[in-house]
Amino acid sequence: MHAAQRRLALLKTLSLLGVVLTVGVILLGAWTRLVDAGLGCPDWPGCYGALVVPDEARALAHSPESPLESAKAWMEMIHRYVASALGLLVIALLVLGRPLRRHADYPWRVSLGLLALILLQGAFGAFTVTLRLWPQVVTLHLLGGLGVMLVFLWLHLRLRRCASGSLTPGGVAPPRRALTPLWGLAAMLLVGQLALGGWVSSNYAGIACQGFPTCNGEWWPSLDWSEGFHLTQSVGPNYLHGQLHAEARSAIQVGHRLGALALGLAILALLICYRHEAAMRPWLAALALAYGVQFSLGVANILLWLPLWLALLHTAGAVALVLTLALAAWRWRCLPPCSITTQQTSRQKKEWLHV
Repeated sequence: MHAAQRRLALLKTLSLLGVVLTVGVILLGAWTRLVDAGLGCPDWPGCYGALVVPDEARALAHSPESPLESAKAWMEMIHRYVASALGLLVIALLVLGRPLRRHADYPWRVSLGLLALILLQGAFGAFTVTLRLWPQVVTLHLLGGLGVMLVFLWLHLRLRRCASGSLTPGGVAPPRRALTPLWGLAAMLLVGQLALGGWVSSNYAGIACQGFPTCNGEWWPSLDWSEGFHLTQSVGPNYLHGQLHAEARSAIQVGHRLGALALGLAILALLICYRHEAAMRPWLAALALAYGVQFSLGVANILLWLPLWLALLHTAGAVALVLTLALAAWRWRCLPPCSITTQQTSRQKKEWLHV
């Protein structure tokens, strides 16, 4: 096997591993938050000044105002260790991909963007601790994790396209369809819904409304929207278990429900609009299924009073929804099939691999 081909195969594997590992980091972060371990270590990047969880005496000497809870501290540190491994994986992708960066279709800029995003995500992780679970930072940290996952996925898809030989060095990319405004609307609503979900979680509003579809027995209860979505409140001293009153938390929960409805309508519009395209049906069906499962998990969390395992599944459902929409949009852009013959593709691939 040619050296460039082997390198590309390795890069494809590593980028896919990045997607899987990022999903693991997101779920570990959700678990850490759900068990109230976000401040298990009161400092960053170490834990009570150490690289591993120290004993109680050392922890007390370092931060006497924050008693050590060993299980929570280990949960937080395991999350950090896995996130650090993700950073090392990004560096490995850059090092291995550097010799191929001059090829017209090699996603070198995507790799650099991924490095910048992972550094920003690390900063959000630090601010999550130093700003004591400030909801704005916690929400951005969640969105950042999903963003890292998406860029890893984009990088993997671009590497697959690159390895297929669809471009020669300095060549012209095959024509691809532009995303329509409907795709943009669905993506915008999904990002908004993810942000609302993060806001619900960071403000501990998951069961602010009892019952579904009503909220506390009313279709439109008393809601404090201005306080619930006050984005410029002061920092701290500590947002563990939240600081908002009941009506503000109910407003956040209702906002999340309305966002879910709007997103569902957008996905339904995609299904109706592109139902005649046979190649898109499996992808759109997967997207609709992911939405249906996620919606059901959200309702179950309310009715069952937010059990830990179900709340974690709800985070996993959000991840699945993001991935299915991204893959469906990618498939849409690749249709109709590129007007390039198998013989041309084979010849271009050989030329590329010998660069």
